[in-house]
Amino acid sequence: MHKRIIIVHGWEGSPNNDWLPWAKKELKKRNYKVLIPEMPDTEHPKIETWVSHLAQIIKNPDENTILIGHSIGCQTILRYLTSLSESQKVNKVILVAGWVSLTSMTIRTKEEQKIVQPWLETPIDFKKVKRSANSFTAIFSDNDPYVPLKSNVTTYKQKLGAKIIIEKGKGHFSQDTGIVELPILFKLI
Repeated sequence: MHKRIIIVHGWEGSPNNDWLPWAKKELKKRNYKVLIPEMPDTEHPKIETWVSHLAQIIKNPDENTILIGHSIGCQTILRYLTSLSESQKVNKVILVAGWVSLTSMTIRTKEEQKIVQPWLETPIDFKKVKRSANSFTAIFSDNDPYVPLKSNVTTYKQKLGAKIIIEKGKGHFSQDTGIVELPILFKLI
C-alpha cells in the first residue's frame, strides 16, 4: 500500500500557496499519494469546522498516513488526533511553523482576536495526541514574526517528544518571505 500524505494549509492559505504545490509535486514523484484539501472558510478558521473537514478527508487513519501541517494547520492536525480511538494511529506528523502560543503582533484587529482566541484557549489533550502517531517533528524558523520559538519548542518537545528543527531566516515559511520550497521535508519522510 502506498503511503499517503495529507498537508493542511494555514489561516488564509490554500493548496496553491507557499511551499505546498512544490511539496505535492515532489512527493508525487516519489510515489506518495498526496492530498492538500482546501480548508473551509480559510479567512475565518474554526476548530470544529477544520477538524471535522480533515477527518472527512483522512477517513481511515493508519500506519501509512503522514500528516503535515503549516501554522494553524498544525493545530488542526493536533486537535484531529485527539479524536482518534486508542487503536487508531498515523505514522508521522510534521508541524511547520506550528504554534500553541503566538506573539502579540499576530493579532492586529478585534476580528483576528476573535478568530484566534479559541485556538489559543481551547486546551489540546497532548496525551491523546502523542499516542496517536509514531513520531512528531516540529520545524521552526529563528525569525518567525508570529511564532515565539522558546514557548512552542518547549511545548512540542515536552508534551509530544517531538524532534525539533530550527531553520535559519525562513520567517513563517510563507511565499510572502520567498519560501516556495521546503527540501527538509524529504529528510523527515
